[in-house]
Amino acid sequence: MLIATWNVNSLKARLPRVEEWLADVAPDVLCIQETKLAQDKFPTEAISALGYESAHFGQGQWNGVAIVSKVGLSNVITNFASGIEQDGEARIITALCDGVQVSSVYVPNGRALDHDHYTYKLSWMSRLRAHLDATAKKTDKVIVAGDFNIAPDDRDVWDVSQFEGSTHVSQPERDVLETVCEFGLEDTFRRFHDDAGIFSWWDYRGGSFHKGHGMRIDLILATRAVAEESTWTIIDRNARKGEQPSDHAPVLLKIGK
Repeated sequence: MLIATWNVNSLKARLPRVEEWLADVAPDVLCIQETKLAQDKFPTEAISALGYESAHFGQGQWNGVAIVSKVGLSNVITNFASGIEQDGEARIITALCDGVQVSSVYVPNGRALDHDHYTYKLSWMSRLRAHLDATAKKTDKVIVAGDFNIAPDDRDVWDVSQFEGSTHVSQPERDVLETVCEFGLEDTFRRFHDDAGIFSWWDYRGGSFHKGHGMRIDLILATRAVAEESTWTIIDRNARKGEQPSDHAPVLLKIGK
């Protein structure tokens, strides 16, 4: 299986690019974030024409997550699992794809350390852990992929001093990410890459992409049953180039040969 995650920053604006990328790269499963589409506006037919089933959890002009798969898509859960406080925003969708439980997640940004949205972000991550506990076991094949809006460690930001006192790098955010990983997940990128300075997001402003001023906040977390079968992972920087790109690049993980 080749699985990918991509915050497309508006599927309406980026659909031609996404269609081109799917046709060229042909992942088996793609987790999408920030579709920014209402539930009934998802381009199901266009995605189907490329050979993919799809499941979408939309919210109009904000948020929105989806999973598209050509290896099966069933047992769809929109929002958190039953029994967990439901979120008021469209930020998580879960489905079974070829025996792997896949969640596409768009973690709240947090905005500022003293903002209510930051408290919401930490709470949301705690509910993500509860969602995993309710839907799977750590011995299962589980993937949680998406835009986490958290840089796991200082290697994942271009200059950590520039983020002092800001979200994405604060210790509580990193701690709650670790709590999620304690379910039995690992950051698969770090299985293959120890390097600093490899990023998945760059601000549109100030020529950040060309300067290398980015962050690695798009993650594919996987249980051991998946991670030990993985063979490589990359961040597709080419998808960040050209006209009207998303500010995020896709992250890919190859599982098996």
